[in-house]
Amino acid sequence: MGDVDDVLGRLRRYPDVEAANLYAVDAADRLLLDVAADALAGAGAGQVAVLDDGYGALTLGAAVSHDLHGIRVHQDVLTGELALAANARALDLAGRYRSHPLDAALLTGATVVLLRLPRALAGLAETADAIARHADPGVLVFAAGRDKYLTPAMNEVLGEYFTEVRASRGRQKSRALLVAGPKPVSEPRFPVREHLAELGLDVVAHGAAFSGPKLDIGTRFLLRHLDRMKPDARDAVDLGCGTGILAVALARSRPRIAVTGTDQSAAAVASAVATAAANGVAERVRVVRDDAMASLPPQSADLVLCNPPFHIGAAVHTGSAIKMFAAAGRVLRPGGELWTVYNSHLNHRGVTARLVGHTEVIARNQKFTVTRSVRGLRDVER
Repeated sequence: MGDVDDVLGRLRRYPDVEAANLYAVDAADRLLLDVAADALAGAGAGQVAVLDDGYGALTLGAAVSHDLHGIRVHQDVLTGELALAANARALDLAGRYRSHPLDAALLTGATVVLLRLPRALAGLAETADAIARHADPGVLVFAAGRDKYLTPAMNEVLGEYFTEVRASRGRQKSRALLVAGPKPVSEPRFPVREHLAELGLDVVAHGAAFSGPKLDIGTRFLLRHLDRMKPDARDAVDLGCGTGILAVALARSRPRIAVTGTDQSAAAVASAVATAAANGVAERVRVVRDDAMASLPPQSADLVLCNPPFHIGAAVHTGSAIKMFAAAGRVLRPGGELWTVYNSHLNHRGVTARLVGHTEVIARNQKFTVTRSVRGLRDVER
């Protein structure tokens, strides 16, 4: 048994945004490791699965405290996956786990599952379905989150898939749910598919994809200006594409444009791929799981569309948006345009002007602002 406190104290969030008020480990991670300690101690190699570990606290904490090997891990968000890999290398623990999609290979034969509860109930439902469908019938699931994000509806969702759901005692504003007894499952509910009549397109969504099959109100506001977005663009990027609505709408409106959708979320990428196929534009919409367009070459796009997040995990923070704007400045060609929609109180205009180029407000309503930023030749050379 190793020193788990030393391991947790050395974890970093990188390549995700790092700041004084953003942490790689929280009280819910520590609580989860404690309440699952007896089950982890009795688990054999390859019998533990960890789902949505933030930056490696659960995976590496379990590996060190119980000398576990063959841990199977699924993280929806790419930066979490990259941070876990970096932390594991730094602690000489890289050989203790393997990353998987949310599928049978992740869960078959698992007797202990550690789960950070997702805030989206649909995401929790798809995860619970996968555990009940594939894990060992005697599986014990330990799920945890911060008190302010836990709701009775989470217990109800888990109760649809398991016979036993009970809460642990709270600690440091965190609580764990102890889950057992998987019920028989029928055909998978996810992904779901809905027709958006106002856009005339079908949306396919996995549970963890932002906004599900619905049209986000910020995206709706940005779509009003689709015809004005750099009419001569040949290559476009939907940055943070979610279910792919912007990418598909752009591809359908311009038969000669090639669109790349990028997102950190594995669920979003799978959803966007399916949405493009459902609307007959799969040949012109490529979707990649990426961290702020890191895999795209400099000056490779004429147009970038972005509806950035205003939070990082549980914290209201503009770091992710700033990272995305900086990436747009790198990827856009001279004269290329970044079209952004954001909550008006954030006032990103100055940031996009600095990181991309001349920025003007195109539209504003009570909640959102749409801006266009033009990449200047002098800015690119500098």
